[in-house]
Amino acid sequence: MAREVFRGAVPDGLLYDTRHDMWVRVDGDDVVIGATSLGIFHAGEIIAFTAKPRGAEVDNGRGLGTVECAKTVLAVHAPVSFVLTQANEDAEEKPALINRDPYGRGWMVRGHARDWERERTALVDGATYRHHVLAMEPDAEIT
Repeated sequence: MAREVFRGAVPDGLLYDTRHDMWVRVDGDDVVIGATSLGIFHAGEIIAFTAKPRGAEVDNGRGLGTVECAKTVLAVHAPVSFVLTQANEDAEEKPALINRDPYGRGWMVRGHARDWERERTALVDGATYRHHVLAMEPDAEIT
């Protein structure tokens, strides 16, 4: 049986965590965080998303919430340390948004970064993340 080919986007203007296939967008003093299309491809279709509660202090690499996929429940790992100020309630109510529009309406959480200047150095730009995608999925079709 042929292996499914990854087809997905890697938008410029975001920063990416290659360890957990998450993205970060700086929005004023906040960071907005979501799963990349590659992360979703590897996890499988997301059928439920639950974020930690507002005010939660989330450490880099620790769970910011969970996603339920067809066969498993996975922790969603934070690409940076932050205090959670808002979960995307639309994505929690309609997790298909995460699958369909991971970089737009399917964002997961918003928060105040706790150690941004130090932790941002571990994140990569879109061009570097595209190389990561191709290293993981050589036949990938990146849009």
